[in-house]
Amino acid sequence: MGKALGPTDEFFRRRDEWRKHPMLTNQFRHATPGLGIAVVAFGIYVAGEIAYNKVYAPSHTSPRSH
Repeated sequence: MGKALGPTDEFFRRRDEWRKHPMLTNQFRHATPGLGIAVVAFGIYVAGEIAYNKVYAPSHTSPRSH
């Protein structure tokens, strides 16, 4: 198999197990459950707003012409 772990390696392996606990990994995703959907929806809204403004752009003529 692999090299046998010595007492020092086993000590550090047990000390680092808490870092892989499910409560500590991937916390951002669980803390913000609807953020991904909201970002996509907002992006679609902004793209639609830009497209609408390009299609229905106001004319750039001045009411007073000299």
